[in-house]
Amino acid sequence: MIDSDAYHRIVQQVEATGATLVAVSKTKPIEDIEALYELGQRDFGENRAPEMATKYEQLPKDIRWHMIGHLQRNKVKQIAPFVHTIHAVDSLRLLSEIDKRAKQSNRTINCLLQYHIAQESTKYGLDDGEGKFVLEQWSESRDEATTKGARIVGVMGMATYTDNSQQVRAEFDTLANSFRTLKHHFFDNQDDFKELSMGMSGDFDIALDAGSTMVRVGSLIFGAR
Repeated sequence: MIDSDAYHRIVQQVEATGATLVAVSKTKPIEDIEALYELGQRDFGENRAPEMATKYEQLPKDIRWHMIGHLQRNKVKQIAPFVHTIHAVDSLRLLSEIDKRAKQSNRTINCLLQYHIAQESTKYGLDDGEGKFVLEQWSESRDEATTKGARIVGVMGMATYTDNSQQVRAEFDTLANSFRTLKHHFFDNQDDFKELSMGMSGDFDIALDAGSTMVRVGSLIFGAR
């Protein structure tokens, strides 16, 4: 069951900064998503392609679906016909697969490069050198005349799971610096490159203060999993 009071408080806080709230609905039933939809929420996040595809079929088609979990290349085709944004692009091979599947569906899919900013080694993501390599290769391989396919619109990162707010803020600042560097070197004249996706239920307020444009909040709205 959703916490509508908490949802409205979070919406106010997020909208005050101009950011986007992605309600993380992974593992949650259709009824909970419908209830939040009735309150006006349109951006929902899932971390498994089959679950997202099933929910897409059962829910209103103006929902903007965000793939926020690690995505295997062989799963891209399941969500390419409808997914709005893929947050966790961590390799050139995955980016190329998204591009191929998007073109097959005559669509443009927004993509965020996932950066590893946490001290936890279990989290996925690129470092600055790897991100630069991906973008250099991507720039060389793509057809500038093609408007469909994968569109890189920003970066995403997850901070260390810790109560140390100073450490979390430092990690978010690191990602913000990486975003600005990429913007300057690769996307200087491209307005589409604008998303800095960072912040979850435990640290989204710190992320907003650090400049996040997109926060992913689940348990505060839907309850613990």
